[in-house]
Amino acid sequence: MVRHLLLILGLTAAAVIEAQGLWRTDNREFNPSLFHVDDNYEWTSWFNVDHPGGRGDYEQLEAIRFYYKTRVCAVPRALEARTTDWIPARETGEKVHADPTVGFWCFNEEQGPERNCSNYAVRFLCPKGFSTDSGDVQGTWGPWSNWSECPALCGQVGMQLRYRKCQSSSVLCIGSKVEGKECHGPECPKKECRLKCAMGRVNADCDACMCEDHMVLGTVRGAGGLAAEGAVILRSSKLLTITDHNGHFRIPGLCPDTNTTLTVRLQGHAPRNVVVPQSTDRTSVLSVQLHRTEKLHVSTNPESKIRREGQTAAFCCKVAGTPLPDTYQWFHNNSLLEKQSESTLVLKKLQPEQAGEYYCRASGPSGAIKTKPATLRVIGNREPSCNPMPEENLIRLPYDCFQNSTNSFYYDVGKCPPRTCAGQLDSGIRCKDKVSYCCGVAKMEEKQLQCQGYQLTTMMVTACGCQKCVETKTFVYGRAIAADNGEPMRFGHIFMNGVRISRTGYKGTFSVQVPPDMERLVLTFVDNMQKFINTTKVLPFNSKGGAVYHEIKLIRKKAPITISSTETNTLELGEVEGQDAMVQIQIPPHSFYTESGDVYTGNVNASVTFLDPRDVSTAAAAQSDLNFVGEEGDTLPLRTYGMFSVDFRGGDNNEPLNAGEVKVFLDSAQVKMPDHLNNMKLWSLNPQTGLWEEEGSLQMEKRRRKKREERTFLIGNMEIRERRLFNLDVPENRRCYVKVRAFRSERFMPSEQVEGVVISLINMEPTAGFSTNPRAWGRFDSVITGPNGACLPAFCDEQKADAYTAFVMANLGGEELEAVPSSPKLNPNLIGVPQPLLGKLNYRRTDHDDNRLKKTAFSINAAKPGSNAADEGNGPVYAFEGLKDCEEAPFSAAHFRFTRVEGDRYDYNTVPFNEDDPMSWTEDYLSWWPKPMEYRACYIKVKLNSPHELNVRSRNMGGTHPKTVGQLYGLRDTRSIRDMDQATVSAVCVEFKCSGMLYDQERVDRTLVKIIPQGSCKREQVNMMLQEYLVNHLPLAVNNDTNEFTMLAPLDPLGHNYGIYTVTDQDPHTAKEIALGRCFDGTSDGTSRVMKSNEGVALTFTCGDREVTRQSVFQTVQAAQAQAGSGVGRVEGRQGRRKQRGSNAPRNSRRRSTRDPNGRRNS
Repeated sequence: MVRHLLLILGLTAAAVIEAQGLWRTDNREFNPSLFHVDDNYEWTSWFNVDHPGGRGDYEQLEAIRFYYKTRVCAVPRALEARTTDWIPARETGEKVHADPTVGFWCFNEEQGPERNCSNYAVRFLCPKGFSTDSGDVQGTWGPWSNWSECPALCGQVGMQLRYRKCQSSSVLCIGSKVEGKECHGPECPKKECRLKCAMGRVNADCDACMCEDHMVLGTVRGAGGLAAEGAVILRSSKLLTITDHNGHFRIPGLCPDTNTTLTVRLQGHAPRNVVVPQSTDRTSVLSVQLHRTEKLHVSTNPESKIRREGQTAAFCCKVAGTPLPDTYQWFHNNSLLEKQSESTLVLKKLQPEQAGEYYCRASGPSGAIKTKPATLRVIGNREPSCNPMPEENLIRLPYDCFQNSTNSFYYDVGKCPPRTCAGQLDSGIRCKDKVSYCCGVAKMEEKQLQCQGYQLTTMMVTACGCQKCVETKTFVYGRAIAADNGEPMRFGHIFMNGVRISRTGYKGTFSVQVPPDMERLVLTFVDNMQKFINTTKVLPFNSKGGAVYHEIKLIRKKAPITISSTETNTLELGEVEGQDAMVQIQIPPHSFYTESGDVYTGNVNASVTFLDPRDVSTAAAAQSDLNFVGEEGDTLPLRTYGMFSVDFRGGDNNEPLNAGEVKVFLDSAQVKMPDHLNNMKLWSLNPQTGLWEEEGSLQMEKRRRKKREERTFLIGNMEIRERRLFNLDVPENRRCYVKVRAFRSERFMPSEQVEGVVISLINMEPTAGFSTNPRAWGRFDSVITGPNGACLPAFCDEQKADAYTAFVMANLGGEELEAVPSSPKLNPNLIGVPQPLLGKLNYRRTDHDDNRLKKTAFSINAAKPGSNAADEGNGPVYAFEGLKDCEEAPFSAAHFRFTRVEGDRYDYNTVPFNEDDPMSWTEDYLSWWPKPMEYRACYIKVKLNSPHELNVRSRNMGGTHPKTVGQLYGLRDTRSIRDMDQATVSAVCVEFKCSGMLYDQERVDRTLVKIIPQGSCKREQVNMMLQEYLVNHLPLAVNNDTNEFTMLAPLDPLGHNYGIYTVTDQDPHTAKEIALGRCFDGTSDGTSRVMKSNEGVALTFTCGDREVTRQSVFQTVQAAQAQAGSGVGRVEGRQGRRKQRGSNAPRNSRRRSTRDPNGRRNS
């Protein structure tokens, strides 16, 4: 039978091609280097009219024309094919067939054992503006050619083809130019079997040896020791048998000669190969333990690079999982790169058009995953990779150094942004450059600023250049405490990637160094005392170095109840009084197994701990970051309906137990978003990756709970194996980002921003009338502020502004930052968001309706910016696809603000340094911190006999080093704190520059330190031990002026007996906090938030009783700000507080901004 080619049967002799992707009209492979699309041709859209079921995938041109009549020209010039996963046909390794005038087809039987064709899509190259209307003029066909030879091999089905040509040169011929018919290949000759068997005989297929009198018996256990029902047993990809409900199998005829390998496969588990061991017995017994499939996760993301034209750049994608990925794809600016299918992408002879973002997508049997994008910047050979002109960097000057020229206390000293630059590269092609180069200070000039009665030296950056980056180390530290009452987790274990790396202290404190190149820090906290459930957290950190504080909230483990393993048990989960349980877990009888896989009978101690999202106080205790990896490899968010941790143990020996298939019931009355009912799934948390993995779906079903009460539940099945946390979640696609900045004071200027602040956002459930209970929460996220603030992910809605609300808070080293007030009236200039958008977002600080509440958080409507609202496109809420706009938003763009509760202290460094950014350190003899990763903080405790709180200054100059002698390192001004029990006594801990090596590490300098109290004061006493030390360690500084104290700072870390407090740490904030805590307490190992005026004092001054007429440093700065009108924000509430208590009113010593290293705040 002759018919037009429908591409349902057969092969083609003209275009049987393995691993090709584009074809021309003459059936030759399309070569992009030889074939150029001119201006008269263009590609059509992609078509996919068939799927690879049945015998294969057929994308025939006639079928495409049937469905898309006018979208394909009559005679396409070329054809291109790809899979629906965007893999070009040439990279699939499959045998495919194509002809631009016929279409594209792939036969399943040609792809080898256990493999079918992929699902392909095609497109065609057609003349621009083509028309399919033929009218009355048609071309004339020539005669058909003879049938081609049958290309089918023995035992196969093929297709013979014949062709004809259109004899008209100017008019198209209507119809097909190719016809095909089915043909069969010759019979296959019998092959000579060369397999030799040392035991048994050769089977009929000549691929294995058979021992008819031998039997293999086996047992397969899944993860957690559960019986693996339905596991597939294969030999050489051929199915032998399937395990029964007990996980058992039997296979007769296999030879125990060590040459027989069986492959065991089970859904959700990694495949495992086992060898039948050598034996002389008639029966061999195998026991196979399978492990979970380990979802793909990124170990190393590609690194951003900067290169010059003509250089080479390499990007690497390291992905782990079991089994490992078998396919890699690279994308440039979201476009797939052809012919790039390795885990390493090498780009040679770079050109400017190759700049942009690159990311990798890895896929395999266990899923797919995408890396974070890396940025490639390509610059000209003569173009400077660093802008030589410094950026603006305003520093605040001392209270007695007002500058008339700028009418402010601020002076621009310049700075070089620590961005990467193109330094000297070796010839090696590496994933990570051997040496990192950053823009840094190339030249500084000394400036003298005129102050009241003296000149102040400052170093000003005048030129930037490319140099080696400052080496930094990154840490996270904090406390692990109970969420309900703050009880510390004492001596608990901390795991990373399944390995114990640290422990918590007696007070729950911990410190962990972040490994280099790590981009996602996942830690699991395990309580040895079994008071708390295992808690996995994804902790943000500052990739530029330094330490970030985190408070880990732990959920207390529920007390166990005793249940019988031989009965049906139903456990109800819900923690809100007066409300129905959200979840029920139903465990059928005989469902418990030991970890070795044996059925357990007896009583079971069951502890099920539920994190109820209806209680907003539990949000901070949410585990992980509620993300999962989608089918395409994207990391996507989840919205929780509750998490639960299950711990089953034998009643007699406390042995850990697993449970077989149990039922989970979620009360649908708690889910009031209709689309969530259809998308609810069960998830479990992978403690190694911190990602949630799908366990199963839930289906609607009506059940009768009590008499006459019928309720609808979402019901799902799951197995409880291993010690995992489980979750009831739905993916949520209504996403946005919220821009937040943190400031060190209420002067809202770019130079006053603070990095390393942990900003947290709780997504509240939609408001009543839109979806559900507004008291419940759905998600918890934390982000670290950088030099341009932070962008927090949030759920949002464009149609209804108040559909979702967000609750935002900020923390720096245990100190809660204050949000900008919203009452008695909104001030858009202070909040950072203009009207009318501010009103739409409904900004409210927590004390908006009750001033007795804390001021440390705010709530907003998470309203997605309207697509047609131009005034909403500039922040503070950005659409999900606008993350880059949010991260790079200028300071003038709308944003929300937090400020530190500013203490009465002031720091000035001659060589500017941002303690929030270790990479801003400058190599200079006058640098306050000589080494960027070794910060030594020194404090001296001063007692003041005076009815007033006074300012005390430390003036720090070079003392013994020839390069710095007599030159200023910096100033520190700190106001004293009144003793709570003695009205005429106050004390202060004043920082001074520690003595020691300078940056060149060649010679020490004993800093010349002057301690100068404000006003009329007289030195009454010097600590005897401190005086003795100074006398015995010459030279001795001259101390003729009794209004101050001068010393050459000690080289040794003395301690509280001397009134000197020294702490060394790899983070400046941590070093200062610990030293201050000890100084307040007056001990060398304690800490306090209350100033103990008579403990561990170094110096005592007596000051006049008369009221100080000169303004304090802080009053002067504030007054100058009000007069200067230099655009710096001023908060009325703070000024009001000053007026209420007067300039010298006693202050409660507990009201300090000093942060406790243990994270406590006293009330």
